Amino acid sequence: MSSNQVISNYESLSVLTEQMREAAARADWEQLIDLEQQCSRHVAAMKPVDAVAVLDEPSRQAKIQLIKKILANDADIRSRTMEWMGQLQRVIQSNRQEQRLQHTYGGV
Repeated sequence: MSSNQVISNYESLSVLTEQMREAAARADWEQLIDLEQQCSRHVAAMKPVDAVAVLDEPSRQAKIQLIKKILANDADIRSRTMEWMGQLQRVIQSNRQEQRLQHTYGGV
């Protein structure tokens, strides 16, 4: 596989993670899930080729920069999803407390 193809694969992955980051920023969880599935398929297809590719120094540096961008997108996505999951957990706990109160004092 040519170094151009390897870089192209990482550029495509970078675009996918950027779209995922944007979906997370909009709290569009369904789109985020769809994009994550696309991303997983893309990574699976890249792995065997990437493992045997030999890159020259400029291509290696380009790959490093793309990986850094992908990781930054991933960190932002994780931050946003963890925040959303925390909010969801608080809502669930509040509902549980309300159900307990209804059960305990429902007849009053």
